[in-house]
Amino acid sequence: MSKVFMSGNHTFAEAAIRAGCRCYFGYPITPQNELGEYMAANMANVGGVFIQSESETAAINMVIGAASTGARAMTSSSSPGVSLKQEGISFLAGFELPAVIVNVMRGGPGLGNIAPAQGDYFQATRGGGHGDYRTPVFAPSSVQEAADLTAIAFDVADRYRTPVMILADGMLGQIREPVVFPDPIGELPEKEWALKGRGDGPSRYMASLILDALEMEKHNWKLVRKYEEIAKNEVRCEQFMLDDAEIVAIAYGTTARIAKGAINRLRKDNIPVGLLRPISLWPFPKNEIIDLTKRVRKFIVFEMSTGQMLEDVLLAVQGRAEVQFHGRPGGVVPTPIEFSRILYREYQILQKGRNGASHS
Repeated sequence: MSKVFMSGNHTFAEAAIRAGCRCYFGYPITPQNELGEYMAANMANVGGVFIQSESETAAINMVIGAASTGARAMTSSSSPGVSLKQEGISFLAGFELPAVIVNVMRGGPGLGNIAPAQGDYFQATRGGGHGDYRTPVFAPSSVQEAADLTAIAFDVADRYRTPVMILADGMLGQIREPVVFPDPIGELPEKEWALKGRGDGPSRYMASLILDALEMEKHNWKLVRKYEEIAKNEVRCEQFMLDDAEIVAIAYGTTARIAKGAINRLRKDNIPVGLLRPISLWPFPKNEIIDLTKRVRKFIVFEMSTGQMLEDVLLAVQGRAEVQFHGRPGGVVPTPIEFSRILYREYQILQKGRNGASHS
């Protein structure tokens, strides 16, 4: 397998095609337009379907239709466009249909700007639409991981019959890096639940309109059991230089790359800092954080937001350790020097506290 030099947006698209995606529906919005452009140029080469829909709402409803036939279907957008897709994502969850949604985040709220940001964490990890449902969410931090997680997202979507979201940002969408793609997958197994139209097979029916309240409750608990399985089996995270770390940074996506730069800088001066990077934002790696609280007394959450993942970290820590936060919202991208200064300052505070305790 040879390396190719590609942008994150093109990589999402090529990885989806290689993973068996044959139906793509989307509407243009910066900074993810290159993804749709790549699909427009290449889907026909594999016998797939590309439609530039009249709106984001139309795109997600086209995904519902394609997914109900058993096809691997995908859409993509950026922050405000994903907001318009939320009703359809809730319908996908209610129908129990597999699909992949890519959100290349930009600054907000409102129309905001086209700079990279991480302000859609709540929307992605809390369902985003109406009703009781959850959406598995994967957050790549490199172009290579964009390829890898796209393939995983389609597999997870099919395995659990659920929509899956990939949460990136404008920087990852635009940067170009070497990437190794796996060979295209072969023929996928037939989905017994899929709607195939008229024929000699059994009649199948699919709906999320359940008027009887008790039946709707039953359906909700069925979904809960599925989400419990996802939470048990699909947690992913990276642990970077944690063996002797006294301060642990927690960051995801592009922000985690910046934090790694800061940590490498401090490690040259023997400052014991490390990183826990959630790769699955839901299910969140809370048990890994709980384990760290047994020996780590200080965590620092870095986000390109006002503090959204911070809430999940606080829920995991449960007061067992100190949690600090540093955020840069609205499209401002922090630097490794900025993070390294914060980590070094907090390490000095930690050392002073220990020295004071020893003197007392």
